[in-house]
Amino acid sequence: MESVLTSAEYAELHPAQSSGRNEAHSSGVSWGAVIGGAFVAAAFYLILLALGAGLGLSALSPWSNVGVPASAVGAAAIVWLIFIEVVASALGGYLTGRLRTKWALMHTDEVYFRDTANGFLAWAVALVISVTLLTSAGALMVGKSAELRSQAQNNAAASTLNPNAYFVDTLFRSDRPGSVNDVAARAEASRILDRALLQDQVPASDQGYLVRMIAAQTGVSQSEAEQRVSTVIADARQAEDTARKVTAHLLLWFFLALLMGAFSASYAATIGGRQRDHVKAV
Repeated sequence: MESVLTSAEYAELHPAQSSGRNEAHSSGVSWGAVIGGAFVAAAFYLILLALGAGLGLSALSPWSNVGVPASAVGAAAIVWLIFIEVVASALGGYLTGRLRTKWALMHTDEVYFRDTANGFLAWAVALVISVTLLTSAGALMVGKSAELRSQAQNNAAASTLNPNAYFVDTLFRSDRPGSVNDVAARAEASRILDRALLQDQVPASDQGYLVRMIAAQTGVSQSEAEQRVSTVIADARQAEDTARKVTAHLLLWFFLALLMGAFSASYAATIGGRQRDHVKAV
């Protein structure tokens, strides 16, 4: 019965053969190239994103009265989103493959797999970097917006910070002079409207109170105030549903863009790696 040799015993008996097979000292990931390619991809993505914002491709708004309507630039924004993701990811993946360490005495299939994996890792790191930077920038802008809101809370101009401000204005439209300047009434109506949009059915007490408030502030009849409140709530719900659908639509395209970016980075890394291996020493 033959005895089975362990890897350590085999290495002691056949040092010349085992030294070539032992790859424990060599990593399949070239982290220097991966991190370098990831930073290049993230930087290039942010540059193209800023360019798109400058061209108006990021000025999307689901609200009909704020910014550019989503239907006007939706197709162009989606195409640009996919384009910048593919280009930035491909550039980062190519640099990762081109700059990685050459794997000597390695089968071609293994080299191809490692290049693909390194490109995918570069894309993943670039995604984390981009999301981190964009989240930090978004948090900064939200903080500034909150500061402005706090400073303007006693000013009528503060209502422009509320996406439902247009609907509140619709409730308080009147030909009677001085009736639209009651800031406290507008703020209360805005809170009632915000709560109503969070519920399937508007409480009768809230709706009745809002009707009486609109009738007292604008001078319209009770029936006209009821009709105005019902119409505004229906319009606000429709705008909210449109915003939700537009957001879901854009998220699906964003998922597709990320998927294409991952593929582009992985494939470009194999191209860069193949060119790296074919470089001849001078």
